[in-house]
Amino acid sequence: MEVIVVGGFLGSGKTTTIINMGKYLADKGKKVAIIVNEIGEIGIDGDVIKRFGFDTKEITSGCICCTLKVGLRATMSTLVKEYKPDIIMIEPTGIAFPNVIKTEVELMNLGEEVKVAPLVTLIDGSRFKHLMKEVKEFAMRQIIDAEILGINKVDLIEPIRIPILEASVQQLNPEAKVVLLSGKDTGERFEKFMQVVLPDIREAPKKIQETAAAKDISSITGPQETEDSIKASGVGSYAAEFEIKEGGNLNTEEARKLTTELMNIVKGKVLELNPEFVGHIKLFLDNGTETVKQSVTIYNEEPQEDVIKSKDGAFPTFKILSAVSNVDKEALKDAVNSSVKETFEKKGINAHKTENGHKHEGHAHNEHKHEGHTQRIGSIKGIKE
Repeated sequence: MEVIVVGGFLGSGKTTTIINMGKYLADKGKKVAIIVNEIGEIGIDGDVIKRFGFDTKEITSGCICCTLKVGLRATMSTLVKEYKPDIIMIEPTGIAFPNVIKTEVELMNLGEEVKVAPLVTLIDGSRFKHLMKEVKEFAMRQIIDAEILGINKVDLIEPIRIPILEASVQQLNPEAKVVLLSGKDTGERFEKFMQVVLPDIREAPKKIQETAAAKDISSITGPQETEDSIKASGVGSYAAEFEIKEGGNLNTEEARKLTTELMNIVKGKVLELNPEFVGHIKLFLDNGTETVKQSVTIYNEEPQEDVIKSKDGAFPTFKILSAVSNVDKEALKDAVNSSVKETFEKKGINAHKTENGHKHEGHAHNEHKHEGHTQRIGSIKGIKE
């Protein structure tokens, strides 16, 4: 069994890459499990992955990058014992230090046949200059720790600039393998990426022995991370979920217009807080039939839209996740809530904020406060389009 950690700053394209990797591996007959660790109390990326065929459920809540490592161990143990996948992929939040997570997994002693693949860190090539300006020290830490650096979204970069970017990234981490990626290209370029991550992917998967899978890993003590990755990132974050009570019977076109309008309002208020922000603002409106997702990852980007089929039995809901550089959390919270209230009232939509998240504060080895992360696990034998 292989364990792959796929990290990268907010908006680097981790979820799309994870979905593409899952499809690629499932097509080769691999049994795959995915752990998604999201910033904020509200899970969005896990829902998106589920709509692409993954059977996703929440196992526990906690931040796998800084404090609740026992939760990660318990999740990994459950996977190994009960699901026995060929491959586990872990997608940390964009403001985690992925190397800490990889080290933690290596110390779990899950068995001789459980291997941890080289650490993959994605870089949004189209925002590289801005990342180096807004969150340089944090982004540098992620880059330097990586063993494989995927320069993502190359379809958004002028071809003449790609070799320069490759050279710049390689200079920052001369030991890492640098590969090019695009969420829109799952052909030869993606095949090359997968061969770098898993060189033996064509070989038959090894079977996990019950003796190895049954080892008690709950008492293993991992490294004590002294750095608070959230604080180090300088990112302010806020997430919220709303249940739509009245006026939410929007068709897909109306949902698209509403989310675009709301995203532009939120973005406008965030620009007042930081005119050159980087990060990720995501809106997720489910009308019960289809889900419209809008996202923005940088101050000069127009909202990017995806429409995904809703899960069976879905009821109208709205979710928003905002995590942006160098912005005070409370100011961001006010900007988001006022934008949602303003837009929904204007459209005559009655929505109530749900309180289904939690907070974890001041753990023994790292006394800090931040919004709880949502940890989800997805499992799949094959993916249906």
